[in-house]
Amino acid sequence: MSKRSISIGALLAVAAALVIAGCGGGSSSSTSEAGGSESAPATSSGGGSGGGTISRAEIEGLGSVMVDSEGMTVYLYTPDEGGTESTCYGECEAVWPPVVAEGKPTAGEGASSSELGTTKRKDGTMQVTYGGHPVYTFTGDQAPGEANGQEFEGIWFALDEAGSAVEGKASGAAAGEEGESGGYGGY
Repeated sequence: MSKRSISIGALLAVAAALVIAGCGGGSSSSTSEAGGSESAPATSSGGGSGGGTISRAEIEGLGSVMVDSEGMTVYLYTPDEGGTESTCYGECEAVWPPVVAEGKPTAGEGASSSELGTTKRKDGTMQVTYGGHPVYTFTGDQAPGEANGQEFEGIWFALDEAGSAVEGKASGAAAGEEGESGGYGGY
């Protein structure tokens, strides 16, 4: 068994414990904000990677996708469709940390500033949106260039430069299985 398989297995075990603990999901009554005069770093809450800007990177098997300033793939969550409000809370956000910013997020190379915005989360933090979608990182991605959350349970997708879901699997990505987990990681 490879070191990566062991690491992902340990991560999955922790995520399983979080999912078993109960569901903290729900929708927020917050509003979307695309404006703001101050630019600020985009970071992932809950101990995830993040910081800086939203940029474009090439992921083998997927092509161009959006990443945070640490080079970690950012994802949209299809249950968030229909608006910029996040529906990923509790165990979901523990596995899929929202990308947050203090102020207006900035567009790096390959990202469109007109696609960037923010939405207020239940805890008052401002989550980055791209193409009208709240964006998240995945704790199963251990290094830049990974997209292990791509098409996870058919509801998590990397985004392209236009803010649309990218179809297909990244080369070497661990595929999620359909299940009753609510899309938090299939554990």
